[in-house]
Amino acid sequence: MQIKLTNTGKRYNREWIFRHVDYEFLPQKRYAITGPNGSGKSTLLQVVAGAVLHSEGTIDYFNSKLNSTILPINAHKAFSFAAPYLEMIEELSALEMLNFHATFKPFVKPVLEILEEVNLEKSAHKQIRYFSSGMKQRLKLAQAFFSATNVLLLDEPTTNLDAEGIALYKRLIKNYANEKMLVISSNDMQEYDFCENVISIVDYK
Repeated sequence: MQIKLTNTGKRYNREWIFRHVDYEFLPQKRYAITGPNGSGKSTLLQVVAGAVLHSEGTIDYFNSKLNSTILPINAHKAFSFAAPYLEMIEELSALEMLNFHATFKPFVKPVLEILEEVNLEKSAHKQIRYFSSGMKQRLKLAQAFFSATNVLLLDEPTTNLDAEGIALYKRLIKNYANEKMLVISSNDMQEYDFCENVISIVDYK
């Protein structure tokens, strides 16, 4: 997939979060959206994903293999997304949550193997409401990394992770993100130091 933003902007009420974004995201490339806290980098990531509607300009999605346009209503099928503010159904177990997700987007591995990859296999049948914040974040990363999608969007991906969790995140990047377009919203260098392209949100204020 290719994603093209043309003169794209977003505002809430009378305040512009960003304006005049002209940028093209290409398949299997790595991008970081950086900026101070509250600067709008998460909003830009959500606009790219189509989760938040932009206020001006256009966003176009293309299937680069078929050389065809993808309608925005269908673009979400190509995305997987992880962010600390995304809610999960906490009455479900980790196993139930991933199985439920798989009814919408398939995984590239069996669910039990995915839980092993993020060191949650011993908690497979535990309700998510009993998870620590770090365990919840690892489960969100598991859902995103192992979805069979072409685009991986991550917002502050190491939030709530300890040193072991950060090392896990880097292993996931190394082993499971090479065939995807990767877009990371962050102001923490260790989360995106492997990205070839860095977009500063303050350039679009």
